[in-house]
Amino acid sequence: MEIRFVYMTVGDAQEAAAIGRELVESRLAACVNILPSMHAIYRWKGDLEEDSEVVMIVKTTQQRMPALIEKVRSLHSYSCPCIVSLPVVEGHTPFLEWVKSQVTADKS
Repeated sequence: MEIRFVYMTVGDAQEAAAIGRELVESRLAACVNILPSMHAIYRWKGDLEEDSEVVMIVKTTQQRMPALIEKVRSLHSYSCPCIVSLPVVEGHTPFLEWVKSQVTADKS
């Protein structure tokens, strides 16, 4: 079971907290970190944009990614949210095992 860190951005801290709570409650994520202030510069629909955003780092497994993406898309305010998964190649084994144990389908 491969561990993934998922990088996401949202419009504000309230949206991040709502999405984060839902991901952890539904066992799609073991943990969600919310970094409250990021300045983004990007091109959207031909225009150069600058906005404040909130960064989310989600700990999950590769197996839970399809459901996680679908859940985030259903809750996210953006029409094209940033949701990218990065494989965790190494780490502290007890932490990695904890992540695996938290995202199982069994809710016990």
